[in-house]
Amino acid sequence: MEEKKVLLSIKDLDVKFRVRGRTLTAIRGISLDIYENESIAIVGESGSGKSVFTKTFAGMLDSNGYVDNGSIIFNDEELADTVVRIDSMARSLMDKAKRKLDEYSHLELGAATYREILELESEKREKSGLSSQEQAAEEEELRDLKQKRADTYNLKQTLDPAKEKEKIRQAARDIKEYDAKIKELKKRGEQMAREKKHAVDMDAGYMKRYQEKSAALQAKYKQEIAGEISAETTARNEILAKEIYLSVGRYGLKKRVQLSNQLLKALKKAMELGVDLSDDAQRSAVFDDVAFRVRYLDETAEQLHGTCVLNLANVKYAKDWSKIRGRRIATVFQDPMTSLNPIITIGKQITSIILKHQDCTEAEARRRALELMHKVGIPNAAARFDDYPFQYSGGMRQRIVIAIALSCQPKILICDEPTTALDVTIQAQILQLIKDLQKEFNYTIVFITHDLGVVANVADRVAVLYAGQIIELGTVREVFYDPRHPYTWALLSSLPQLAQKSTKLYSITGTPPSLYNQIVGDAFAPRNPYCLEIDTVLEPPMFQVSETHFAKTWLLDPRAPKIDKPEGIQNIHEKLMAAFNI
Repeated sequence: MEEKKVLLSIKDLDVKFRVRGRTLTAIRGISLDIYENESIAIVGESGSGKSVFTKTFAGMLDSNGYVDNGSIIFNDEELADTVVRIDSMARSLMDKAKRKLDEYSHLELGAATYREILELESEKREKSGLSSQEQAAEEEELRDLKQKRADTYNLKQTLDPAKEKEKIRQAARDIKEYDAKIKELKKRGEQMAREKKHAVDMDAGYMKRYQEKSAALQAKYKQEIAGEISAETTARNEILAKEIYLSVGRYGLKKRVQLSNQLLKALKKAMELGVDLSDDAQRSAVFDDVAFRVRYLDETAEQLHGTCVLNLANVKYAKDWSKIRGRRIATVFQDPMTSLNPIITIGKQITSIILKHQDCTEAEARRRALELMHKVGIPNAAARFDDYPFQYSGGMRQRIVIAIALSCQPKILICDEPTTALDVTIQAQILQLIKDLQKEFNYTIVFITHDLGVVANVADRVAVLYAGQIIELGTVREVFYDPRHPYTWALLSSLPQLAQKSTKLYSITGTPPSLYNQIVGDAFAPRNPYCLEIDTVLEPPMFQVSETHFAKTWLLDPRAPKIDKPEGIQNIHEKLMAAFNI
């Protein structure tokens, strides 16, 4: 596995959603490397975060969803390679950027003193108002009251005015009471802040010491930033100016100017704080708040050449996603009828994607579309090219969806439960088709499913998700034959194919935890029959079982009691061979 190239590297990913005034954390600190040409299955119950996870790096999160933390580095040399033409406008923008950067570089000379000034001002603000702990407590109480008010209002809307008048009146009284509490809480916070500010203003000794120290620091800072910048700094700024233009050169003129100004502002702030801009990682972090940083490589008289670090967690503009989604990362969804336009012919739907992303004529697009239809197993493709989706069976529609997904030869194919809506006899054909085409097109498969039976026939590796976290990761053999997490045990135990005659089919008790709330300890603890006391208070780390096998459970701690796997999945090898041929 270590010899393979890492195609997608996800680190410490947090994805959140704003839902009716509350925040739902759907993905919690996932780290995962996905390799070139591999098949990895993402497994878990409904609501575990499988689809949200893959939608994040396909740019398909709902409008209320956002990446709160982490990075998703896409290692695609062709897409990362960047060339921008040098014209009079480019020279003008780069010259302006160089002048500004040389001016801002004087601020670096006084960065340490500037941080002292900020620390002094922060200390005064803390004394003059609510402390950070008091503010956090007030915000938490305010959030709780607002949520209760919203829940009561929503309940009131569902009540029948003809039969539940008293309940409606009670709900109205409760809403009025919550409004009063919210108003009182805000008033109390403002009063406390005023009292603290007044106390500080009246503390003559403190104010004298503050003003003296502030004046001394300001004088020192003014003297430091009046110094001369070095030749090395000037040379660095010249490269920075070129990187600014490389990073914004793919946009239109208005956007280029706007983003250039934003990057200059971000770099000024970084210099003011003393960020080490000679460090590659720190420089990229400054750029990432505005646009992808394109690292300068070389240039000619006509063009600049660079390469960018594609962090998909920081894509902010639709134009960037249009170069990634479809062309580099494609998706096959579970219901083909919702993926196809019912009033546009099959051929037109395939050729439109080819024309959008590839430089070719309509005749060439038609030829490629027919070739794809033949590859995915559509009989008599030329005669069926102008048919509509309703004229195809479910299995054939899914084959067309696969053809559309592969029309631009993507590096990653996300399969979001692509066989769920199909007849059992067709499922195996579609799975085999996806695997066969992988050998020809050399794409990476990310297969989302809740069915471990599907995993056995598709994947090289398996990542088991629960409550927005990867709780076990390993090869198919490791996860099936030697599972270590109790949740994986439960998933395997509930497979109908492994059940014995005249025995009750196992089911996992309880429901997954609410992701609105902060989870304490192991998220699976309330449903875990092997729960340890520590599971209820402390989140387990990810323990390494082998070079490729990891599990997030306290049962792997050397101090934990030895617990055997459930009887139903002990000596599982023969059962799996019979059921799934693995």
